Amino acid sequence: MTPHYIQRTFTALTLLIVLAFVACKKETPRPEPLPTTHSPYITRVLEYLPAVGQFTNELPKYEAGDTQEDMNRKALDELKDNKRGLVTLGGWGGYIVVGFDHTITNVAGQRDFRVLGNAFYSSSKKEAFEAGSCEPGIIMVAYDANHNGRPDEDEWYEIAGSAHVDPTQEPWYAFLKSHAPQADLNCYRDFEMTYYRPANEPASNEVWSTYIRWQDNKGNSGYKVKNPFHAQPYFPQWVKGDKLTFRGTRLPQNGYNQSSESPYYVLYKFRYGYADNAPSDSKDATIDIDWAVDKQGRKVYLPGVDFIKIYTGVNQENGNLGECSTEISGITDLHLLKEDIPN
Repeated sequence: MTPHYIQRTFTALTLLIVLAFVACKKETPRPEPLPTTHSPYITRVLEYLPAVGQFTNELPKYEAGDTQEDMNRKALDELKDNKRGLVTLGGWGGYIVVGFDHTITNVAGQRDFRVLGNAFYSSSKKEAFEAGSCEPGIIMVAYDANHNGRPDEDEWYEIAGSAHVDPTQEPWYAFLKSHAPQADLNCYRDFEMTYYRPANEPASNEVWSTYIRWQDNKGNSGYKVKNPFHAQPYFPQWVKGDKLTFRGTRLPQNGYNQSSESPYYVLYKFRYGYADNAPSDSKDATIDIDWAVDKQGRKVYLPGVDFIKIYTGVNQENGNLGECSTEISGITDLHLLKEDIPN
């Protein structure tokens, strides 16, 4: 039999332990939820509308009945989560508008984002300048100033690349001026171009050279050519109507035919400021938000960007390469990826 004083002591001690446990349990704070992490990659495609081109309806694949929303989703499927699929913008003016789950910060003195594409340089020893497959796309940026989750018309600004500033300073400008006098080396800030849907798809290659007619607001007209490697329709098939009109900046033509016997084109690289203009891993594929300008070409300051629009910047047929068409495979936030790239 246990003595009463020992039993009372044991009971009191047990009660003390239980109360302490309850108190500790009650006072221990719940773990805080982990902070939300942002993606350094594209998370939204707001609009995808390529112009006429040899990869249009293929990158991404159009299927009968697809709507604009379907094509936006298919473009996002290629670009999200650093997948690095390829999305074509077709000929001049074709575009994509993308968004992110955060604001890409404008850091002073630093490049802020990288545009991935499929540009590469030629292995030929003939090149006096950086050239190969450089199909520059013009970049526009928007800061969501009113926080409504969409890019309003008055929020868009254009990244002024090197040809915006002075096309005559491109290393290859004088060479093309003397060796390719037919090339239009002007940079137009008020360019407009219309593509006309063909009544029928051509049945033979005899009419491929006059496949899809275009006309611009500078008094020029011509055709987007079909080639034997890409037999699908080149006019975006989910678009209704018999024509497509685009407006924006048109860059100097940068293609040069190196061969007098058969077409062998190289496309020269612009110094800086464009998409699909330099290999994706190079510094020249990165952009500083401080290069943004308004419609009058005046510099503006943006604290960051929430939306980016890219459109094909050159209108030119390049023989064996086909039309100049910007392709993109992603956009990355350099700051979230800890890539420190000074200007």
